[in-house]
Amino acid sequence: MADHAGEHEKHESVPESFIDKITEKFHDGDSSSDSDDDKDLKSAAASVKSKIYRLFGREKPVHKVLGAGKPADIFLWRDKKVSAGVVGVATAIWVLFELLEYHLLTLVCHILILGLAIFFLWSNASTFINKSPPKFPEVILPEDIVLGVASALRIEFNRAFAILREVASGRDLKKFLAVIAGLWILSILGSCFNFLTLFYTLFILLHTVPVLYEKYEDQVDAFAEKAEAEIKKQYAVFNVKVLSKIPKGPLKDKKLL
Repeated sequence: MADHAGEHEKHESVPESFIDKITEKFHDGDSSSDSDDDKDLKSAAASVKSKIYRLFGREKPVHKVLGAGKPADIFLWRDKKVSAGVVGVATAIWVLFELLEYHLLTLVCHILILGLAIFFLWSNASTFINKSPPKFPEVILPEDIVLGVASALRIEFNRAFAILREVASGRDLKKFLAVIAGLWILSILGSCFNFLTLFYTLFILLHTVPVLYEKYEDQVDAFAEKAEAEIKKQYAVFNVKVLSKIPKGPLKDKKLL
């Protein structure tokens, strides 16, 4: 009787193990198909992402476009206290020089007079009040920082001179017209505002436009796509009616011997 029961259990265990194997195969197939589906979804998402229009054709987030460092954090208000402090200092400087009509040399001299007088009186009074005199930090400009700034400025100046040379060569009419229009607009702004006000305005825009663009990125990109299509359409009409009728002479590269 016991043998019969054991054989009965063996017979029942055989189909159960067979069913378990089948279910495991189905699960393996489902997992492999799921991984294939994930790959297809990722590739589809990548293709859709590549087709999305971004302003100025950028492919990186705004934070990485701005350098992904401390300046980018300040421009995008990652640390609100630091960003507010920078904007506050810039606003105070603009108020001093523009609204109160303070001159730079006068302000520097007054600050130095006040600072030197305070430290001089403190150093002499410390002997009477039995306190240690103030310790003045030794300020030395590191050579590598100065050379790095000079090298960066040299690169930017050379790049600007190369762009101006390319524009003046007459090979790209579109770029020439864009530069002329930009300089003309800049000259109008310069006649309306002085340099300090213009610099302060650009400074405030640099601390407001990127963070607003990051917040409303999709809406701005959609509007920019429509605007760019309309500009290209109008430029094509202008090119057919005006630019194509301008006679162009052959440009010969002169080789310096």
